[in-house]
Formats: sequence, C-alpha cells, structure tokens
Amino acid sequence: MGLGTFRVGALQRLTDFFRLEAASGIVLIAAALVALACANTPLHDLYQGLRELPVQVRIGAAGIDKPLLLWINDGLMALFFLVVALEIKRETLSGQLSSRDQLVLPLVCAAAGVIVPALIFWWSNRGDATALRGWAIPTATDIAFALGILALLGSRVPLGMKLLLSTIAVVDDLIAIVIIAVFYTEGVSFTALGWAAAAIAAMAILNRRGVTALAPYLLLGVVLWTCVLKSGVHATLAGVVTGLMIPHVNRHNELDDATEHSPLETLEHALHPWVAYGILPLFAFANAGLALGGLGMDELLSPLPLGIALGLVLGKPVGIVSAAVLMRVAGFARYPRGMDFKAMLGLGLLCGIGFTMSLFIGSLAFAQDALRYTEGVIGVLVASTLSAVLGYAWLRVVLKPRPTAG
Repeated sequence: MGLGTFRVGALQRLTDFFRLEAASGIVLIAAALVALACANTPLHDLYQGLRELPVQVRIGAAGIDKPLLLWINDGLMALFFLVVALEIKRETLSGQLSSRDQLVLPLVCAAAGVIVPALIFWWSNRGDATALRGWAIPTATDIAFALGILALLGSRVPLGMKLLLSTIAVVDDLIAIVIIAVFYTEGVSFTALGWAAAAIAAMAILNRRGVTALAPYLLLGVVLWTCVLKSGVHATLAGVVTGLMIPHVNRHNELDDATEHSPLETLEHALHPWVAYGILPLFAFANAGLALGGLGMDELLSPLPLGIALGLVLGKPVGIVSAAVLMRVAGFARYPRGMDFKAMLGLGLLCGIGFTMSLFIGSLAFAQDALRYTEGVIGVLVASTLSAVLGYAWLRVVLKPRPTAG
C-alpha cells in the first residue's frame, strides 16, 4: 500500500467525518430550539422537573445520586470528551496535526482565537471578580454547529476551509480541556486522585504490553471516572485521559498504517454517531432551556453576556484572521487552497459559534450562581446565533458556486 492509498483512505475518513458533524450540527440547533420552546411555554415546569429528576446509579457497592442534568453534564459529556481525545490523538499521530506544515496555521489561529476573546471578556468584566470566573466561556468553537452552517452552503465550500475549521476547533477543544483542568478544579481529594493515578498507571502498563483489546481500557476508564468524580476534579477529564490511552496504529508491525484498523478508530467509529446524534443534542436540550420572560435590555447588555458576545462575535474573527494574515505575510503559512482573505473572514465569523463547550464551561464557572449562569447562557445563545447568521451570510456572498460534475 502506497502514499496514494493513504491519501484516499484519509480523504474518505474526512468526508465521513464532515458529513456526520454537519448533520449533527443541524440536530444540535433543533435540540436547542426545542429547549427554548419548552422553557418558555406551559411545558416549563415539566422541563425543569425533568432536568432536576433525581437519578441514582450504583457502581459496585457505592451509590451516586445526582439530578439528571448533572448526569448529562458529568457523565454523558465524559463520553463526548472521550471522543474528542480519540480524535485529537488520531489527528496528532496520523492526521491533520501530524505534519508541521499542516499544523502551524490552525495552531496559531486557534491560540489567537482563544486569547483575544478572553481579553475582551476580561476588559468587559474587569471590575467584577465573580463574573471573571467566566473568562473562558468565549474561547471555544463548536465544530458540529459550525460545520452544520457550512453544510447549508453546499458545494460553495472548498475542502480546505472545512479542514482548517475542523482543525482549529480540535485545537480549541484541546486548549479548553487544559483550561478546565487548571482553572475549574477545586476542593481536591488527594486520596481519590491517588486511586485515579493507579487506574491511569494500569492503562499505561496495558499500552506498554501491547494490549489492543478495548474492554480492559474501558473498564479502567469507568474506575477512573468514578475516582475523578469523587476527587473534585471535573469528571469529564477522565474521558480525556481514557481516550488518550486507547492504542492507535502500531508503527512496528507489518500492517500499512493507512489500512490498519486500530482500537482507537474502532472505538471512535462506534461512539461518534451516539455522541453526535444523542449526547450532544441531549446536552443542548438540557442546558439551552433559558426562560426569556422578564428579561430586559439591562440583562442582555450587562457586562457578563456582553463580554461573551463580544468575545465570540468580534474576538474570534479578529484573533483568527489577524493570526492567519500575519502568518501569511511572514511566509510561515498560506491560506488553504480555495480560500482568500474574504473566505478567512467568514471562517473566523463561524468560529464565533461557541455553544456546546461555551455552555459547558459556563456551567462550571457559575455552578453555584444561577443569575450569572443565566446571563452566561444569554451571551452564548446570542453570540452563537449572530456568528452563525453573519458567517453564513458573508460566505454566501464571497464564496462562488462551483460547477458540479455531470
């Protein structure tokens, strides 16, 4: 098997990925709209009761009691982060992040797209120490939502734009994972962390011994999730660690890496549809239901939602496009094939769609502050909607229809 086979296989995987993520984005939007409808109609009490429904899960001799909303955010979202970690590992070892030439532009753009929104949020809320806990809310891009908007543009969108957008979003997710681990962890139990470390060590030993069966890793992942949940560190990080421990291609065997069906790819392909069409829409439904009654301009224009909105709608495109232009002028990177400055600006606007990760970080930042959390949701929903509309409208104008074969 040669380089041509590798490229064909990689292109097919990318095509499948974009098709799945784009469709998922549309389902995600629908779930958020249904949540808003439930929260602002006579179904409000039923909706709130469902979110607060107590659920007990027994793991061995221990029982864990949490409302349904927290099971979704702490439990099911761990599977989302597991898939994110699998995707990051695959892309780093054998995909878009494995080559320096492919990595430099999205890496710098993603970093700038995190820093500039965070600075804008800080400037907007610099006098309020409590609100500043939400500084990371406008830093991440929702890949499913953004690719869903791109899908509406059909054949106008060059493959290079989809690749760059998805790679920036993957790097965004990686940065967001680090932010959650460093800035949104408190009240740590070192005993529970010790047991978590033991579970990680066991996975590492399995890796070193070349164990490729998925069952041992997944069982240890459940143990790790339980320990991390009890430790005070956010439980979703257990999904990240488990994903990074799943074996990928074996560089030392005789199988072609392009065709080797690794345990990582097996698990990613099995989980991705469930995450895309089940977990993420369920998360959107449970977290986007904001009761709009009684909200006025004072709430909409208060510093917290304003900082989030400005960070996503303005900060994301300014950071990403400025970084891309500077990299191009300095000769370190070029725009992807089929893209120019105007297309880059449209991509930057779409990267202002924060949604899933922004809502998630907001739930961590303001877990004990209902008013701030509500303001955060307002900012995320307004900003993501504006970014989607502006990005779609701009790209509809600047991207010319491409002739179809026939």
